[in-house]
Amino acid sequence: MRVEQSFIPVRGVGEQTERKLWRQGITHWDDFYPDAVGSTTAERIETFIDDARERLAHGDSHYFGRQFPSQAQWRLYESFQDGAAFFDIETTGLDQRHDTVTTVSVRQGGETKTFVRDRDLTADRLREVFADADLLVSFNGKRFDVPFLQQSFDLDGVLDRPHLDLMYPCRQIDLTGGLKQIEKDVGIQRDRPDLSGKDAVRLWYEAERGDDAALETLISYNREDVDHLETVADRVATRLHESTVPDDCTF
Repeated sequence: MRVEQSFIPVRGVGEQTERKLWRQGITHWDDFYPDAVGSTTAERIETFIDDARERLAHGDSHYFGRQFPSQAQWRLYESFQDGAAFFDIETTGLDQRHDTVTTVSVRQGGETKTFVRDRDLTADRLREVFADADLLVSFNGKRFDVPFLQQSFDLDGVLDRPHLDLMYPCRQIDLTGGLKQIEKDVGIQRDRPDLSGKDAVRLWYEAERGDDAALETLISYNREDVDHLETVADRVATRLHESTVPDDCTF
């Protein structure tokens, strides 16, 4: 589902009214006609469409991040997927005040980059890689990854953009547990299913003691997380679209 197929950002338009519009064949902003709803609602919808068309033409994802309710942020995905930054971090522990970020992987435009502590993981590199992102995509990144990155690299403003944390839309379709469990549930297989976050910590300390193979395994593990994020996002967005749109509607 694209943002152009949505009407719920409009004040007074909830899911029930939106479904009514869809059932009337109004499945895109271009299809809207005022007589489909009351005069006040029609005026609000037309005002929103006029503003939203201009914002979309300029690629203003921030606008849509503000307009869409939290449970519908997944609808930004298809419209801004090409400019999305899928990201994941590994750390030495769970305490952002005392533990350290060891690797950060970011996938954009089909390419994944991994930055490693004491090698090329710097605030400047992270600012550069996130600079042009229209949408952030993570799993539990709002509670874990973003606070860690902010604490470690002082990235105020850099990560201030729409953020699709897949943990929440997954729950909307009863996909629960960690990323690896959800990968299994949507049919994704890992190259190293035996590895976990605890192993990532161990691998880093082994790398610090000079084990190059451990570092390469850690990098591969982190990159696989990010590469699978894109596949999970694709499949979850499809399932949410199917569960949101009535069966008698054609998009």
